[in-house]
Amino acid sequence: MNLGTHEALELNELLMSCTNSIQSMALFLNQAKDPELKEMIGKHYPVHVQDYNMKIEFVKKMTGSTDKLNVPGLSMTALLPVAAPPYPSIEPQVKLAELDDRAIATSYLLTLKRAGREYAWAAFECGTPQLRAFLEDAFRMCSHQAHEVWSYMGRKSWYPIVPATGNLMETVGQIYREVPHHQPMTVYQ
Repeated sequence: MNLGTHEALELNELLMSCTNSIQSMALFLNQAKDPELKEMIGKHYPVHVQDYNMKIEFVKKMTGSTDKLNVPGLSMTALLPVAAPPYPSIEPQVKLAELDDRAIATSYLLTLKRAGREYAWAAFECGTPQLRAFLEDAFRMCSHQAHEVWSYMGRKSWYPIVPATGNLMETVGQIYREVPHHQPMTVYQ
């Protein structure tokens, strides 16, 4: 596949990022104590390996990758704010031998968010349709997985989920008005 120089360099950055994600996930799987966290990471792990291998195909094969990334579905169940959240405090540890479940979940969530931003940015810069579609799928993979991790963290009170006040929503709602035309191009006819 003839890629532009910028596309090849984007793939290099994304491959380094994937290497980091896969290795971090391997450590997380060994150190996680909570079965739910371990199961979630284990479910996500094969897709990250598939993602990495597909990038290798884009770099090495003239045809690119013929595989289709296994993007997980997005849970449409909204996580409701905890009524009176007892958010436990946290202090970064300057010396430690292993991560606890909260640190694993936090690191994994931040890894997914960063990777998702990188995929989105790379897709905007990509002119090769097949590669662009793959990068968009990879973004959705990270987005959906990050939502699952965020929900897990919210249930554990490790991520604050606080509802917007009615006053804030009322204020924002007063600023914007709906467009009265469902077919806006008709005003030009």
